[in-house]
Amino acid sequence: MDKKRVTDEQRLLHGGDYNPDQWLAYPEILKEDVVLMQKAHTNTFSIGIFAWAALEPEEGTYDFEWLDNVIERIQAIGGRFILATPSGARPAWMSKQHPEVLRVDASRRKLLHGARHNHCFSSPYYRKKTQAVNAKLAERYGNHPALLMWHISNEFGGECHCDLCQANFRKWLKEKYTNDLERLNDSWWGPFWSHTITDWEQIESPSPIGETAVHGMNLDWRRFVSHQTIDFYKNEIKPLREKTPDIPITTNFMSDNPAFTPFTGLDYQAFAKEVDVVSWDAYPAWHNDKEDTATLAAKVGFLNDHFYAMKDQPFLLMESTPSGVNWHHVNKAKRPGMHYLSSMQMLAHGSDSILYFQWRKSRGSSEKFHGAVVDHDQSPENRVFKEVARLGQTMEAISEKVVGYQRKAKVAIIYDVENEWALNDAQGFGLKTKKYGETLQKHYQAFWDKNIAVDIISKDVDFEQYDLVLAPMLYMMSEKTAKQLQAYVEKGGTLVSSYMTGLVDEADLAYLGGWLTPLKETFGMAPLETDTYYPTDKNSLEFNGKIYDIKDYATIIECDSAEEVATYRYDFYQRTPAITVNHYRQGTAYYMGARLEESFLTEFYGELIADLGLTPPLDITHERGISVQAREANGLKTVFIMNFTEDLQVIEINEEVRDIQTDETLSGQLALDPYEVRILEKKGWFVDSNDQLSL
Repeated sequence: MDKKRVTDEQRLLHGGDYNPDQWLAYPEILKEDVVLMQKAHTNTFSIGIFAWAALEPEEGTYDFEWLDNVIERIQAIGGRFILATPSGARPAWMSKQHPEVLRVDASRRKLLHGARHNHCFSSPYYRKKTQAVNAKLAERYGNHPALLMWHISNEFGGECHCDLCQANFRKWLKEKYTNDLERLNDSWWGPFWSHTITDWEQIESPSPIGETAVHGMNLDWRRFVSHQTIDFYKNEIKPLREKTPDIPITTNFMSDNPAFTPFTGLDYQAFAKEVDVVSWDAYPAWHNDKEDTATLAAKVGFLNDHFYAMKDQPFLLMESTPSGVNWHHVNKAKRPGMHYLSSMQMLAHGSDSILYFQWRKSRGSSEKFHGAVVDHDQSPENRVFKEVARLGQTMEAISEKVVGYQRKAKVAIIYDVENEWALNDAQGFGLKTKKYGETLQKHYQAFWDKNIAVDIISKDVDFEQYDLVLAPMLYMMSEKTAKQLQAYVEKGGTLVSSYMTGLVDEADLAYLGGWLTPLKETFGMAPLETDTYYPTDKNSLEFNGKIYDIKDYATIIECDSAEEVATYRYDFYQRTPAITVNHYRQGTAYYMGARLEESFLTEFYGELIADLGLTPPLDITHERGISVQAREANGLKTVFIMNFTEDLQVIEINEEVRDIQTDETLSGQLALDPYEVRILEKKGWFVDSNDQLSL
């Protein structure tokens, strides 16, 4: 899809989810909102997200007058609106009159009306109704000068197991396997436990009991769920594309919580191809008792870089909270300064917006204590409101130095959600210690700590644009991907992979004859077996004169042309290779046979960073917990220096830069208070404005 520009006079977007439909009986509240919006230095509001009951109170009867009034007020203060389609939560009359819209769970129980996101993506009636209401919205507001973009539904996810979805699953399988049951049985390894399919009608979606038995079916079901969700989305946007072809379209993606790893419910990398702008909802649990602030900040950076790389352009932060949420196990308030810092991190990693869920706290139901700009006290004098206003003022001041500026990385980490689906299904290794997403984030942390930009990419991206590619735990790997990695190394690239890589094909079938030939040739070795550790098991290796502990996994390796980088110190495979390096044609391939502590990753990747000549955006000396990120355009860098510690940090800037906010020239020592951010400008090293996303 061609990249669409979203223009708003080069302003960073600041605002968020606004739900005036909850306050129609309180006209004084709606009037006060626009006063507070200006005091908070906000300019953009997502409206209509869960407003179907207010837009269509009974079937075929529409009411847009209230929405007209809301939009008029927003426009009057110079604001813009992101108009949402209401399909994320349908009205009660629809569930009662057309029960086919209700989802059926994996136990084949039809769900009742309630909550949200519980509609069937296959329902012909629901597809027809979403198009109808969206067409009405496009006709009425498509040419409105304050309309910025379309927001489709909300946080797509979940699955339905009704008869309609079962029929569509079988149809999808017939297309995938060209109506050939023999092909399907081969991919699903049908003879296992007598699961051979002899008629398409025998196929049903996985049930909760015994769902791990047929891994090929599980994998195809998850692929189908992604396909059907994206197909529903594409059906929903048809009237918007037809009536407003120049208005960009997005839908808000998520993370997996509480681990704060990539979302595994859908294939977002496939979904991203269908949106004009990637947007996502970020709710990290700041100040938790399991990790320090810098570690969580690196996880946030990983996800930001994941969403940026999906379209290689700036994204939108569609939802965040200025205070706390209402659904973490412990809903802790952000400490003073953390909202400003965490928002600046989003901008630094490529967002052109800071938008909130929500503008005003709901008075009742499940979100009445979820964080918001306007609390129940309705006061602009409370701490949270003042922090939002401070951030808004800064965003206004720095917009021209951020909007459309891009991120460029020479390091990439491959993340593949289908690989995670298959790996999680694998009934081997450690059932609770595989942790694919978390493992990638630990590798990423080694680069985040050294301020080296990283793209989190799919396996289908052109690897040649990167000096270094990491592919840890790529358990499910096609021969095509193996050959692409081989070609990358052959032409001079540096590749790092690890234990549990390349063990099964794209149908989740184990490779016969050992490791794939392209992998053997690239790495100059072969993995013979994987040892899985109990938490009390001990082993280690020596690297650069230091001893590093091994945990969870150790691969027994047979070397061919590869050289030993480190060997195991104990067990029956002591003194055998634990880490290898192979110089293949013009490039280099490393294999980590064991899972090692984070300090090893810091040391190992630190050497690679130096060997490859990778440099941070600013020459700076600092302790762990300081993050330096940059965005660039037209030969200039906007550099964010962020203190993710609770301590005063003194850093050393080893070149001359200008502070954007104070206009002072800086070099040498600089003191940063806890959670402090400084925004600097320096001359960059690339000029590329062709693919800007201007907001």
